[in-house]
Amino acid sequence: MIVERAYAHVAEGELREDGEGGEDGPWPWSVPCVRQLLDDGLRFTAPVTFLVGENGSGKSTLVEALAEGFGLDSWGGSAGYKYASWRGPSALGGRIRFEATATGRRMLQGPRTRRRGFFLRAETALDALGREQQTGRLSGAVDEMSHGEGFLMAFRERFREPGLYVLDEPEAALSFASCLQLVALLHELGRSGAQIICATHSPVLTALPGAEIIEVGDHGMRPADWRDLELVDHWRRYLNDPWAYLRHIVEAG
Repeated sequence: MIVERAYAHVAEGELREDGEGGEDGPWPWSVPCVRQLLDDGLRFTAPVTFLVGENGSGKSTLVEALAEGFGLDSWGGSAGYKYASWRGPSALGGRIRFEATATGRRMLQGPRTRRRGFFLRAETALDALGREQQTGRLSGAVDEMSHGEGFLMAFRERFREPGLYVLDEPEAALSFASCLQLVALLHELGRSGAQIICATHSPVLTALPGAEIIEVGDHGMRPADWRDLELVDHWRRYLNDPWAYLRHIVEAG
């Protein structure tokens, strides 16, 4: 484990819903999971944590801010290097602080070059992996691989040492079989002393034994069991009877 709790503090004026509290306006402070982070923080109890929720729930906002707070490239990439984009940290990312383990404190108290980890976001993954290849951190030619092959190569070659690894919907480029390979890699990485925080829609990834699952939504954030997840229920019912879901769409067309 690297971090045990994440938290942030914001001036009261910035939390006003009327948008007059500061240049950031009410967003992201009005997002329920962000408000809960400000009020209570987010505690991590396992080497692998999954954040699940519908689009717009705020899970990607959270993981991006956590990556930025740790010094990972907000555009996707490693710690300790100049940002690939012109963007600085987001409004939330610039305020994230951590209660860390001894290993995490050694990384956070030193220069950024001491920090170990990677932020992998689906929409910029190939650009980030291309930069890793140019600097000699990846052995394969990313531009000659499929999206999914590049993802798995990065997991195998860059996700090998204790550090903080933040993933935003990595399943987007992966087949079912590749998702199973990723589950195995995440399991081994967690056992090595690393920590993984992953936003996902995948019932395959979230079934990883021993992982912590946090459900994100209008309620904020709450721990959840895999069997009770809404996404698992929807997939189970859909696979049992696809026509029950599709008949209204097909008939309407």
